Amino acid sequence: MTLEEEKKPLSPKILVVDDERILRMVVKRQLEFQGYQVRDASSGEEALSTIEEELPDVIVSDVMMPEMDGLEFCKSLRASGVGQLVPFIFLSSKGDIDDRIVGLSMGADDYLIKPFEVRELVAKIEAQLERSRRISSEMKKIKEQYAAKNSSSEEPDPLPLTPAEERVFWEVVQGLTNKQISDRLFVSPRTVQTHLSNILGKLSLDNRSQLVRFAFENGYKQPTE
Repeated sequence: MTLEEEKKPLSPKILVVDDERILRMVVKRQLEFQGYQVRDASSGEEALSTIEEELPDVIVSDVMMPEMDGLEFCKSLRASGVGQLVPFIFLSSKGDIDDRIVGLSMGADDYLIKPFEVRELVAKIEAQLERSRRISSEMKKIKEQYAAKNSSSEEPDPLPLTPAEERVFWEVVQGLTNKQISDRLFVSPRTVQTHLSNILGKLSLDNRSQLVRFAFENGYKQPTE
């Protein structure tokens, strides 16, 4: 790999979820042609397993699927610690306003009715990616502001966490996923999620982004080894 290739930013990662194999493969190939990295899954359950391995930048999912449909998949994703902020777009042949409202109420960010133009899907994906970039940029500003603000502040109160929870706390603050944390700390992703749930409960927080903000607003600094 050349130095120029190393500096080139990685293409956004898209997860396509649909039980219709042919449609899934067509969408996958078309998005790959547009320059995206694409993985696919045939059900909500398979998609959740895929997300544990690698967090996508955007999820594009069908609604009507056996076993775990798209609505339940989206609801489960939003209930998890790692999937609360991942942009989610529904693809569905059900285009009634009530169907779209249900999909959005489950936590989806957008809704596209089948059949659709690839250009429109790409436009919706790009809109969600841009929204994610703005959020990341804002979080970076918050970190920088509070890093400067707290450089000369008094030491914050000790965290009300167990040693294991505190280790997970600092990994989450660095922006790592449950899978990445489990690999670094040599524990299972389920154990990481249990610790994270305990941390959020003890600190009266709702999600990972609030946890990051909490750390920087209160001047918490990761202890050196």
